[in-house]
Formats: sequence, C-alpha cells, structure tokens
Amino acid sequence: MKKGAVKALFIRNVWDENQVLRQILGICSLLAVTNVLTNSLVMGAGLVFSVALSSLTISALRNFIPHRVRMIVQTLIIAAWVILFDIILKATMPDISRALGPYVGLIITNCIIMGRAEAFAQMNPPLESLLDGIFAGLGYTIVLVIIAFIRELLGFGTILGIDVNFLGFETWTIMVMPPAAFFLVGVMIWIVNNIVARKQAGGGKRG
Repeated sequence: MKKGAVKALFIRNVWDENQVLRQILGICSLLAVTNVLTNSLVMGAGLVFSVALSSLTISALRNFIPHRVRMIVQTLIIAAWVILFDIILKATMPDISRALGPYVGLIITNCIIMGRAEAFAQMNPPLESLLDGIFAGLGYTIVLVIIAFIRELLGFGTILGIDVNFLGFETWTIMVMPPAAFFLVGVMIWIVNNIVARKQAGGGKRG
C-alpha cells in the first residue's frame, strides 16, 4: 500500500468513521470497563488484536468461504482469536483478567469486529484488511482511554492506580458508575458531530 492510502485508511477509521463516535458501535463494553484506565488499555489492546487478526484471516480466506455461510465462518474465526487473547491475558495478567470478567470473551459479539469483516475484509486484500482492523481498534481504544482517564481521575483521584489527588478534591462516586460513561460518550459524540457538521457546512459554502 502507498503511504497516502495508509494515511487515508487511518484517518477514516480513527476520525471520519470512528467506530464509537460516528458508527455508534461497541458501546456496551465501553460503559462497563472505562472506570479504570488500566482495564480500558487492556480491553483496547484485546480489540485491536482480535479485529486486526480476524480481518487478516477473513480476507485471506474470503475466496474460499461460501457466501451463504460466510457469517458463521467469520464468527468462528473471530471467536478463535478472542479466545487466544483471553488465554494470553489469563496467563500473563490474571488480576486484570479477573477485573474484566466476561467482557473480554464478549469481544466476540462486538459489532466492530463483524462490521469490519463485512464492510472491508470480505472485499479487500489481507494487508489492507489488517491495517483497517488495527486502525478501527485504535479508534475505539482512543475513545476508551479518554473516557477512562476522566472517570478514574474524577471518580478515584488516580491515574493508572497512582494517586494524583494532590489538591484533595472530593471524588465523584457517579464517575465510577456506568451512567457517567454514557454521559461522557454522549458529549464526545455531540462534539465530534458538531465539528464534522461545521466542516461540511464550510466546505459547502466555499463550493
């Protein structure tokens, strides 16, 4: 792939068609794991790992998979990579694995992975599909990290478990609860959509 094509793919997945802020996908796991930054980073890594390698595999096999059973095969491929990540996580970071509970396994049902498989990997070469998966997962991870940073800071007064509450401000219990994540992602969606709408309006006026 040319450098310009890679850059365009990156911008499209991270900003123009961000899976959370523009496509409104992956919201359930976002609400559940973003109360602590460490958990969000691991969940983001799990999604990047799973969507990238699933897209690569599906793309490589796309000409051999009968169209009528493609979604079943895609689900099996996705499940295999997610289970592998879950095994690695349990072996290397058991405490975080227990903290995330069933949510790592539920990556299998995350709409982002199936969406990239159907919208991109099924119709594009393996290398492009791999990069598309990495960038889609990265766009999701960036949103997770921003929300987790705010929630952990205001909810616990910590960042990555390190106490940063030097000013002694009162932490907000609401920030460690799922409604806080729902509110924050709503605000981010509103901000991004407004920026995009203004750019489109500006482009229309210049035209």
